[in-house]
Amino acid sequence: MGSPVLAGYAAEPRRQAVAGTAVRGLCRFAAARGIPAGREFLLDYDVIEAFCVSGLPGCASSTRGTYRSALYRLAAPVHGEPGQRGTPFAGARPPLPYSPAGRAELAALAAAQRDPARRRSALAVVVSGIGAGLRPAELVALRGSDVIRRGRRVVVHVSGPAARVVPVTAPYAGRSAALAAGAGTGYLFRSGPADRGYKNFVTNFARALTADPAAPRLAAGRCRSSFICDHLAAGTQLRELLAITGICQAESLARYACHVDGAPPKAVLRAWDKRRRGC
Repeated sequence: MGSPVLAGYAAEPRRQAVAGTAVRGLCRFAAARGIPAGREFLLDYDVIEAFCVSGLPGCASSTRGTYRSALYRLAAPVHGEPGQRGTPFAGARPPLPYSPAGRAELAALAAAQRDPARRRSALAVVVSGIGAGLRPAELVALRGSDVIRRGRRVVVHVSGPAARVVPVTAPYAGRSAALAAGAGTGYLFRSGPADRGYKNFVTNFARALTADPAAPRLAAGRCRSSFICDHLAAGTQLRELLAITGICQAESLARYACHVDGAPPKAVLRAWDKRRRGC
């Protein structure tokens, strides 16, 4: 990752990527204010706090909190544990999962698109989101060859920072396999030439779909939320749920758990994380 601040830092790829982004921002912030580049100066908790509070204009509160957590992990070996709680940042608002009726309407919306390619792409958003919990960037990179049928079971091999294997939920397994067979080694979503690194690639596509104004809008975030909430409602073990969603910490599930009766409360999720870290 290049920066001496990250020297010796070992973590799963997704955490490494987040830490790298946070450190690059911190270095720019510190340089603009004349703060020396040494680890002991950059990773001072007051410097980190100043960066997260005033050095991230336009960033959501949840992003500020994520960056601070990553930087605090780097600072702990240098300065020990922080002596006081940092400025509280509100978490991102939880995406509302789709109701059963809403999911049926989304499938009908996909089928109603006149262009066959748009029909396939719209269905890919529904199936890969509600059926496999993929993030937009993961959907954009997904190829037909990444979806594999094993008997009655269909699994998706997800690439990227949160690489994993996800079993597609039963109601969407058949359609996922059919889409994959039609795509072959090509992309499931928007098979033609396109800028797949564009942040709003999926969002802009969904916004342009032909739909009844009264119908629910197709949103990748709500599709993924539906997948996660389904597993929380089904009582899927936390270790397995983190593995198939690519989420690092159980506490991050709290924003979804508020939509599910009987789901573990935030305190339980936080305690589970502590036990896993051996705290």
